[in-house]
Amino acid sequence: MTTAPTAREKSVGAPHTRVEGRDKVTGAARYAGEIPFAELAHGWLVLSTVARGRIRTVETDGVLGMPGVLTVLHHGNAPRVDSDYVGLMGSRPDPTVALFQHDRVPHLGWPVALVVAETSEQAREAAEALVVHYERQPHDVDFRGSHADAYPVDSHMPAVAEKGDLEAELAASAVVVDAEYTTPEEHHHPMEPHAASARWDGGRLEVVDSNQSTLWVASELARLFSLDATSVWVRSEHVGGGFGSKGARAHQVAAVMAATVLERPVRVVMTRRQMFSLAGYRSPTTQRVRLGADADGRLRALQHRSLNVTSTVHDFVELGATPARVLYDADAHHTSNHVVPLDVPTPTWMRAPGEAPGSFALESALDELAEKCGLDPIELRVRNEPERGPVSGLPFSTRRLLACFREGARRFGWANRDPRPGVRRDGRWLLGTGTAAASFPSGAMPSTASVTAEADGGFTVRINASDIGTGARTAITLIAADALGAAPDRVQVRLGDSDLGMAGIAGGSMGTRSWSWAVTLASAELRERLALGADIPPGGITVRSDTTAALGALAQKERHSYGAQFAEVAVDPATGEVRVRRMLGIFAAGRIVNPLTARSQFVGGMTWGISMALHEEAVRDRATGGHYGADLAGYHVAAHADVPAVEADWIDDPDPDDPIGIRGIGEIGIVGAAAAIANAVWHATGVRHRHLPIRPDRVLLAGEPSA
Repeated sequence: MTTAPTAREKSVGAPHTRVEGRDKVTGAARYAGEIPFAELAHGWLVLSTVARGRIRTVETDGVLGMPGVLTVLHHGNAPRVDSDYVGLMGSRPDPTVALFQHDRVPHLGWPVALVVAETSEQAREAAEALVVHYERQPHDVDFRGSHADAYPVDSHMPAVAEKGDLEAELAASAVVVDAEYTTPEEHHHPMEPHAASARWDGGRLEVVDSNQSTLWVASELARLFSLDATSVWVRSEHVGGGFGSKGARAHQVAAVMAATVLERPVRVVMTRRQMFSLAGYRSPTTQRVRLGADADGRLRALQHRSLNVTSTVHDFVELGATPARVLYDADAHHTSNHVVPLDVPTPTWMRAPGEAPGSFALESALDELAEKCGLDPIELRVRNEPERGPVSGLPFSTRRLLACFREGARRFGWANRDPRPGVRRDGRWLLGTGTAAASFPSGAMPSTASVTAEADGGFTVRINASDIGTGARTAITLIAADALGAAPDRVQVRLGDSDLGMAGIAGGSMGTRSWSWAVTLASAELRERLALGADIPPGGITVRSDTTAALGALAQKERHSYGAQFAEVAVDPATGEVRVRRMLGIFAAGRIVNPLTARSQFVGGMTWGISMALHEEAVRDRATGGHYGADLAGYHVAAHADVPAVEADWIDDPDPDDPIGIRGIGEIGIVGAAAAIANAVWHATGVRHRHLPIRPDRVLLAGEPSA
């Protein structure tokens, strides 16, 4: 006979180290490319060396005679796949995953072959020796804001949203801002490269992979290879970062193809250079923002038009105009998202897709409007705080954006700021401060979970979540412990396994909220059963939950996390060097489950904002269609020396419609960070920078502010 757990001090809200932390620092936690398989063979992808054309011949004879080489797969001999389906994410897959199905080459770095050998070294040597002849065709990789082939694309929201007469309101405005902003191509580059191992076991396909949703990958593989969903098993226990890049990708398909042909396990790991063309990226954007306001700063007109690159084989839209639909209202409100197809790889989701580049343009334009109106940037935002969703008209679940600004201003010392640009100095350095707003949607995906009361007094939670380094495994442990009335060390969490059933992806800042909802429901029911004093059999007592109905019953509201970003920069006018001296982010992001890992998430996003503002830029060579410096030596990100005092904190803002009060924190930290830095650079120098990154050469070429 057992009794229900007694009440104890809450785990949620108290700082906890990661439950898997010791395994990670001692090497006990194994990643996808490290897990051993008997008779494992190794595949190495061969990528196209032309930016557009057709494959004429693949000369395999010499390579097949090289030591250890087992096979070479290409469009002439690879298994056929079915790519004409709507995937788990609600759209057709990027044709890149339909490997080796035709002779067309739509961009540089397109997979044209897979060499499989006994060792990784043998596979690489043979892959580099493989000769592929092409029929070259003219290509275009030049992204311009005035590109004639741009067209709108509906994603999970309409591409165009309009209300009011924009031109009339602009004409009637006392103050107008009309400016173009650009952001460059950026890449995810998680520390763990993309890796997958595939084998057939008794008619069932087993894949060990590094991904952000085992169910997503299993579903895509089942559809591609015309398999029953139950015959594909994908595991992904530990993931060394994803940031949106680790979904269904070419390396998984290549591993499955080779395992099928050879009837033995095959592993395919992307190189860092291959990730530049195979793992997706954040598209460059060109954004035009037009704002019209009364003399007191109240917006009469708001237009935000965002344009991004997509490939010629698959549309992906970077929803840069999205933040404007939430943050500010106007009598005339026009937003649109367009794409331009070029001979480049397909972009994909990257941390805060849409919001990160979109907030740079919008929040920079708001700063310009404040300058023209003679208003403090925070006061301008106060005067344009909407009561309902500016486009949707829906009520806000909660909206504590102004509270974030008030708290941030107090802690940052904003009241002491001299509004005049270019007047503060520290020796040779010009000093300036800037601020920007942040918002990111707060959603949840249907998920299932099971919780078992074990005979030894412990509990096991099973949910197909993915911990991509965010601390999700620890958060789920704490939430289950509170729901069960147990200590966290009595709870074991099993995740990253497609056999565990339906669960949301680790993306869109929805993972922990989605999984926690399901775990809370199952734990609450289990606790009720235990309260009745039932005996626990050797196999335990298990309760399962499904949140589909609960999520479907939610009333329609504008649900978002919010934040206020503050930055202080120092600019050397002689060298063009920009140094961020300090940053502060105050967030309203729901109930914080684990302050220790949450602060790390916020600070990580803000650090990424420093990279975005000052460093990150992947540049394509128009002649070849490829990148200059396609490696981590040539692709600059913020290093430790670039990151000063970065402080993140939050205000109380539980979501009233969530059983835990969670909103989501994974992406809000980067939103607005680049704009705050750019606004601070203007305040330091009096020169406005509308193109990222703010490199030293751009600072020098900008010179003194115009009269």
